[in-house]
Amino acid sequence: MSDRLIYLPLGGSGEIGMNAYVYGYGQQDKERLILVDIGVAFSDMETSPGVDLIFADIRWLEENKNRLEAVFITHGHEDHIGAVGHYWAKLGVPVYARTFTANLARHKMADRGQPEEVIRTVSAWPEVTEAGPFKVGFLPVSHSIPESAALVIDSPAGRVIHSGDFKLDETPLVGEPFDPELWKDVSREGVKALICDSTNVFSPHEGRSEAAVGPEIEALVKGAPNMVVATTFASNVARVKTLAEAGQRAGRSICLMGRAMRRMIEAAITTGVLKDFPKVISPEDAASIPRENLMLLVTGSQGEHRAASAQLARGKYNGITLKEGDLFLFSSKTIPGNEKGVIRIINQLSEIGVDVVDDSSGKYHVSGHANRPDLLRLHDIVNPQMVIPNHGEHRHLREHAKLANEAGRASIVAVNGTMLDLTGDAPKVTGFVETGRVYLDGGVQIGSMDGIVRDRLRMAMNGHVTVNVLLDEDDEPLGEAWVELKGLPEMGRSDAPLMDVLEEDLTQFLGRAGAKTLRDDDKLEGELRRIARNTSRDEIGKKPEVTVIVSRLS
Repeated sequence: MSDRLIYLPLGGSGEIGMNAYVYGYGQQDKERLILVDIGVAFSDMETSPGVDLIFADIRWLEENKNRLEAVFITHGHEDHIGAVGHYWAKLGVPVYARTFTANLARHKMADRGQPEEVIRTVSAWPEVTEAGPFKVGFLPVSHSIPESAALVIDSPAGRVIHSGDFKLDETPLVGEPFDPELWKDVSREGVKALICDSTNVFSPHEGRSEAAVGPEIEALVKGAPNMVVATTFASNVARVKTLAEAGQRAGRSICLMGRAMRRMIEAAITTGVLKDFPKVISPEDAASIPRENLMLLVTGSQGEHRAASAQLARGKYNGITLKEGDLFLFSSKTIPGNEKGVIRIINQLSEIGVDVVDDSSGKYHVSGHANRPDLLRLHDIVNPQMVIPNHGEHRHLREHAKLANEAGRASIVAVNGTMLDLTGDAPKVTGFVETGRVYLDGGVQIGSMDGIVRDRLRMAMNGHVTVNVLLDEDDEPLGEAWVELKGLPEMGRSDAPLMDVLEEDLTQFLGRAGAKTLRDDDKLEGELRRIARNTSRDEIGKKPEVTVIVSRLS
C-alpha cells in the first residue's frame, strides 16, 4: 500500500471560528499527523445560552494521538489559539509558534494550569521544524495581529502552503508586510496545494492597507469637541496603536480599558513587535482629566456583554461615565452573528446622547482578510496544482472553489470532517470522520449532543413547571398536588391563575388514579407530566418543560 498525503478539517471549514486542521502522511490509517491551529468560537443566547466558549470536537484526533507529532499555531487570534490551554492535556505534544503568538499561548497554558514549556518558539522562514515526515516553516504574512504566518508544509508527496488568515498589505504599520517576492521564491519549485482563507471572497475590491485608516481616524478625533471613546479588536495591535497615536496628536491623554487589550499591548511590547506606543494613563487618573482632553481605547467591539464598551453604554466603567456630545467610534467590522449585541450598545449610547460612528463609511477600518482580487493574486503568485478553500462558511468555500476552477486549478469544498487525499493531481474525498462541537459551560466541557444546552433552550422557549406530590405509607395521596412556575404567565385563558388550574387538574388525577399507577413512580411521573403540559397548552398555548417530584413517607 502506497503512502498518501491527507488533509482533514475538524473546525473552521463550513463556519468562521474554532479552526483546527489536520495534515497527515503515510500509509492509510497509519499516517503521521500534525495539527494546525486549535481555536474557539463564541456562544450566543439564541443557540448556546450560558455557554462560555465553543471548541471543535477533536475526538478523532484524541483516538489517534499516538500518531500526532506536533501542533503549529499560525497566529494569536482566539479562533486559532483559544483552545490550546483547554485541549493540550488531551494531545500531549509540542506546540510551535512564533514569538508573539508563543507569548499569548504561554499565558493561556498558565491560565489553565498547563505546562508553559511545551510552547516552543520558532523563527520565521527559512527556519523549519521537523515533525515526523513533515518539515514546517512559518512564512510571514500580514494580518490584523502581529507575526501572523502561513505555513509551508513539506512532505514526501510535495509542498503544501496553508495560508492562515492573511491580507496583501505591504504597509501594515505593525507586523511584517506582505512580500510577494518571498512568496514567489517559496513557490518556485512547485506547490501541490494551497489551503486558503476564504473569508472575504465576496468582497469585490482590492483590500486597503492599515496605513490608510490613520489619517481618517486622526481627522475624526481632532474634530471631536468632547471625550472620545474608540473600540476595536483587542488583538489588532496596529489599529490600537493607530488610534492611540491619533489621540496623542490631537492632544489627548490615552487610557486603555479592558483586560484583553492591556494584555495584547503588553505582549506586543514585551516581544518587540510593538515599538513607540504612546504613553497611557490609568483609569484612576483618567477620571480627573478634562473630557475634551481624554481618549479611551476600550474592548467590546463585538458587543460582548461584560466588555468595557457594553459597561460604558449601560452607565459607568472604572469611574468613567459617558455624556451627551461624547464620540464613540467602532473601528472594527461586526462579525456575522454579533449584530444584535453591537446594535444594542449603539442604541444605549444613543439614548445617552453619545454620537456613534461605525464602519459603514469604510473610513475607519480595514479587514484583516484578503478580498476576492487579492485571493486571485495569491493564486497566481503561488500557482498551486490545487486550491482547497478553508476558513469560511459553506457559501464562502463554494465560491472560492469556483474561482480556482475557473482559472484551471483543481479545487473541492471540504467541510469539517471531510478527509481529502492530496497525493494525486486533484484532491479526492477519501473518507469522513465524526465532528461537532464541545461547549465550555462554566468550568466543565460538555458535548453538543449531551442534551444540556438543548434542555436550556427548551426552558428558555417554553418555561418550566415543577410538580410536587406527597404519598403516605399506603401509597395514598396526602393533600393536593402543588406546583411552581418559572418563565410562564400568571393567568391563563380561563381567567384563573395558571398555578390554580394546574393544581386542580393534577389533584383530580391523583384522586382517580388506580393503586397500580400510584405505586409506580415512573408511571405516576409520566401521567403528571402529561397533564401539566396539556393543561398549560390549553391555558396559555405552550407546553412547558416539567419536573415531577414524588415524595413518599416511609
